[in-house]
Amino acid sequence: MSERCVLVTGGAGFIGSHLVDALLACGCRVRVIDNFSTGRRENLSHLQGDPRLEVVEADIAALDRVQKHFEGVDTVFHLAALADIVPSIVHPQAYFHSNVTGTLSVLEACRAAKVGKVVYSASSSCYGIATELPTKETSAIDPQYPYALTKYLGEQLVVHWRKVYGMKAVSLRLFNVYGPRSRTSGTYGAVFGVFLAQKLAGRPFTVVGDGQQRRDFIFVTDVARAFVKAGFSDADGEIFNVGTGRPQSVNRLIELLGGEKIFIPKRPGEPDCTWADITKIRKTLDWEPEVAFEDGVKEIVEHIDYWRNAPVWTPENIAEATRDWFKFLKEKGCS
Repeated sequence: MSERCVLVTGGAGFIGSHLVDALLACGCRVRVIDNFSTGRRENLSHLQGDPRLEVVEADIAALDRVQKHFEGVDTVFHLAALADIVPSIVHPQAYFHSNVTGTLSVLEACRAAKVGKVVYSASSSCYGIATELPTKETSAIDPQYPYALTKYLGEQLVVHWRKVYGMKAVSLRLFNVYGPRSRTSGTYGAVFGVFLAQKLAGRPFTVVGDGQQRRDFIFVTDVARAFVKAGFSDADGEIFNVGTGRPQSVNRLIELLGGEKIFIPKRPGEPDCTWADITKIRKTLDWEPEVAFEDGVKEIVEHIDYWRNAPVWTPENIAEATRDWFKFLKEKGCS
């Protein structure tokens, strides 16, 4: 493994930067491609001066610009993408460009450079409001929003390119990832970023609905380990859920963070529970989540200053930020 040269798209992002840490710890030479639209240079600042790390600023959708950076690479970890539900409803073309055209560009660059393996960062949002809990990889696919659809289409491109062109590939469907360096800007929606900024500002936590909804929160370093396992294993043509299999309620999160809470309207069309069945990744990759929820929350609070300049959400600006979401869902007939 010490001689491996690997490439991480979106390597300055939340999950991507933790993956870069894990790959360097394995002795790899790491090349990052990031256009810094959502990734932050600060996420890699602790690695400044490491001769094994190369950072390239570029849009992965621009094949002619990024092609040369795939030469000599053994494994590509493709994490670059636009996230968030609400802006994907308002700007679906931008999401298609980043998450679908961008993935096509990465796959074509891999094919031309004869990259050994591609590991794709997929999303559990492809299951929509899951009818099977815990949710297996074989469960029904029902994306509810352009973000979820574009991430699933990216996964389908990876599957198809493997079938047609013979490149090795694995896809990881990530559940609710949390941890240090999660995004501090963007739309209302990422619960940890919202709550941590509110805690710093001494504001009450804004709880959607009654707070009894549960999410399969998975700590970011556990996710990074899953990527490393998938990339350097013999697994090929596989899709794996990445979660803990132990969903936690939003109310439990607030208990651990400590503070007052206020309630805002439930968002129609959201699942009451996300719950990964991780039997397959356990058996195939010998991977287990290691960070308990209580320990993960404690660690993220220790890094709370990271959210010092994050927007502080109130019921009023949340209502404005989610106006398009509610309008969209009303037109769909959701209640």
